Amino acid sequence: QVQLQESGGGLVQAGGSLRLSCAASRTIFSIDRMGWYRQAPGKQRELVAESVSGRGGITNYADSVKGRFTISRDNAKNTVYLQMNSLKPEDTAVYYCVVDALRRYWGQGTQVTVSS
Repeated sequence: QVQLQESGGGLVQAGGSLRLSCAASRTIFSIDRMGWYRQAPGKQRELVAESVSGRGGITNYADSVKGRFTISRDNAKNTVYLQMNSLKPEDTAVYYCVVDALRRYWGQGTQVTVSS
């Protein structure tokens, strides 16, 4: 059973930075996409950033994080990262990593809290 383990969440002041990591416990084959979602209290889970496999390595971002967040991945380590800069209080949420391969894998979530 493959598990995704996230790390790097925490409490930070507005304007600060955090780097989230998500590593798979075992090699995942045929990865189509790696990404990050977030869910704030009382809100639906939303896509934050994704990295699509294949030539060119397409990345997509939610409009609310464009220019502030950067997704990257280490395919050899089955690890995906999310560098978050210029954090805002509205970025406060539980962040989940996701890997789409032959099936979808979810991480357990890591809390990010941005204080004003």
